[in-house]
Amino acid sequence: MTRSDLAAAVDDVLDVDAEAFQERVWADADTIKEELEAGTFDNPQAIVGLEYEFYAVNDEGALARLPRRLLEFVGFEKELGLHNAEMSTSPQPLNEYGLEAQEREVQARVKAAYEPMDAEGLHLVSDGMWTIPPEGETAESYLTGSVEDGGVQLATNMSASTRYHAMANTDQPAGMRLDAPHVSLSADTVMPESLITSIQPHYQVPQAVDLPTYFRYALRFAGPVLALGVNSPFYPPDLYDDDATPEEILADGHDEHRVGVFESVLNVPGEQEKVRFPEDIGNMKEAVDRIAEDNTIVPMPVEEGGRFDDEFAHFRMKHGTYWRWVRPVLGGSSRESANARIEFRPLPCQPTVRDTVAFQAMFAGLLQSMVRREHPLYDLDWADARDNFYAAVEDGLDAEFAYVTADGEETTDLKAIYEDLFDYATLGLADVGLTEEEAAKYLWPLRQRARHGVTPAGWKRERVREQLDEGATFENAVYAMQCEYMENQHETLLEGSFADWLGRGGGLDDRTTTR
Repeated sequence: MTRSDLAAAVDDVLDVDAEAFQERVWADADTIKEELEAGTFDNPQAIVGLEYEFYAVNDEGALARLPRRLLEFVGFEKELGLHNAEMSTSPQPLNEYGLEAQEREVQARVKAAYEPMDAEGLHLVSDGMWTIPPEGETAESYLTGSVEDGGVQLATNMSASTRYHAMANTDQPAGMRLDAPHVSLSADTVMPESLITSIQPHYQVPQAVDLPTYFRYALRFAGPVLALGVNSPFYPPDLYDDDATPEEILADGHDEHRVGVFESVLNVPGEQEKVRFPEDIGNMKEAVDRIAEDNTIVPMPVEEGGRFDDEFAHFRMKHGTYWRWVRPVLGGSSRESANARIEFRPLPCQPTVRDTVAFQAMFAGLLQSMVRREHPLYDLDWADARDNFYAAVEDGLDAEFAYVTADGEETTDLKAIYEDLFDYATLGLADVGLTEEEAAKYLWPLRQRARHGVTPAGWKRERVREQLDEGATFENAVYAMQCEYMENQHETLLEGSFADWLGRGGGLDDRTTTR
């Protein structure tokens, strides 16, 4: 699609009647409620799935634009930036074979991409925020580059997604900026969001009516689970304020800046805050209404086909910009595959596939067991769950969490919290047929993180500190860390884990990675 074609497509989107679109959304909401009452979204068992985003980089580790033809050839989908690629696994039953199938599918598709990408001098990397900009460019120029085409503002390095380009040309508010300790950047488009990537495990609930209960538990363990996965403590060095010292950046930076990027790019504080930690859901009618009444930034034209969820196509389109860190999803290409699921969105991409599947297994195991056994964590106050989430964003495993154990005891002790979480994740996996040994294998990479207080974010901080102590500039220290990350991942992405890295200068010992 040429820029003139894209600009025309954006104009077509901006011409959509917002009121008529919203009327169709409410009509679709009524259709969904009828299908809920009919049991259409129920399943005989829990089912899991995964969305997984990657960056493309060149041989030197610099961010690289991924040719669209190559993206399609290797079986990945386009994402926001030209440097992004995404894959989605085929949904599988939650059991020992389903989890293995999830891992094998990711491994197979990533490995299949190796040869054609190598021929282009490109590589897929899995990380929460890549810090080396394209060769010959700064991160600022790459993220803020845009052109005006017939009165339409288009991001230079964004995929040809009319919805995202339209967001820069609508009257609806979006921040289009980065706002973090010692980082401030303004853009004309939402392109800065492409700075981040994520993994998003899905859990399809057996009975749709029970989704609010599963959802409540997901909110309450979101903070401690995210703390195990923090992986974006640094922005690209040229985005930091000129007067910020390395010591200030290390002291004030968050362990998971990805959350702040998404919120600052798309929110306008006090005016519109679509990206946020969600409230509890009372029932499924409330869940549907909450999505339907959410503010629509860009009402898109909708093409209806032969899918089952085309019966509520406007609602489904609106759901695409219902940005919450945990969100309910109702969909399915056919009536037989219709499902109600929970999408867990806080997690950044991880160092290896095994680490990624470990989070998928932990998320599913916790939902499976906590609901079945009525874990007392259900009673944790929602405000505490929200505070836990943002504490994890800022401090990772150094955060203090409020928690209720299986015995009903309130605690802030990290050891007690993670013992309880891993015990219940193991129980949930055992409930669906995994042996104790199989469950332990999936959860082991994350147990190692909890036991030794080492996360990918902490590993990155230590690498940067070591480089600074040896006299490197902050920019060179961050780039050296990122190159070491890439080298380690090259050896371990498909079959290793982050724990394998910790003998390479990281040190798997009893120290913690505090500020």
